[in-house]
Amino acid sequence: MTLLPSMVPPDYPAYAQTIIDEGIRIVETAGNSPGPIITQLKRAGVTVLHKCTSIRHALSAVKLGVDFLSIDGFECAGHVGESDITNFILLSRARQEIKIPFIASGGFADGQGLAAALCLGASGINMGTRFMCTVEAPLHENIKKTIVKSDENQTALVLRRWRNTSRLFKNKVTEEALKIERTSTTGEFSEVAPYVSGKRGKEVFSNGDPEHGVWTTGQVMGLIHDIPTCDVLVKRIEKEAETVLNERAALVVPESKL
Repeated sequence: MTLLPSMVPPDYPAYAQTIIDEGIRIVETAGNSPGPIITQLKRAGVTVLHKCTSIRHALSAVKLGVDFLSIDGFECAGHVGESDITNFILLSRARQEIKIPFIASGGFADGQGLAAALCLGASGINMGTRFMCTVEAPLHENIKKTIVKSDENQTALVLRRWRNTSRLFKNKVTEEALKIERTSTTGEFSEVAPYVSGKRGKEVFSNGDPEHGVWTTGQVMGLIHDIPTCDVLVKRIEKEAETVLNERAALVVPESKL
């Protein structure tokens, strides 16, 4: 449940109440001023995972009583925050500062990444773009193929001027939005709004045209080279992580053998 800045914000408490009424027991929250929503969910006995892009926000979420955190590095798709800290530093800072469990998000697609996240203090990883590119993902096949053939350079940061920065796939729509963002003399969001329409972005996933609108994807595209089933992907990641952790452990020479 992401609370986004909006000229006409939706009724977030009503959404939260629907979640509670439907018996959903675990909810991810994110975005601006989530305190009232987190309180509402926690009072109903819901387990809350809060997504953060900075240590400051993570510590605030801990004070609000969340159960665990998703620490999102600058590499991630969608809302990257405004601090631009990549996961190599952000996860280590979380390990130093955060006293509740956290998972790592942004830039993960394989077992090597999982192993790295575990070594940096995370309890696991969260994958968005990687799961978009699986057989079961409810996306048009052409979008999955676009992710496979793209690399880490094919994303764009849009809406930074309005402190609502989002990492999106780099296409003609994001380029036009960026042009307006950089050259507008009024700074009115209404100028760029038609180009960052969520409706057009949603249509991308059904019509298969990667140029139709804005859509979120992470730099991790550079690590994605196939479209497996979720079962194959997860088992592969588990095997890769186990292998790499065992290989690295073998580098440690007992003092008695030195």
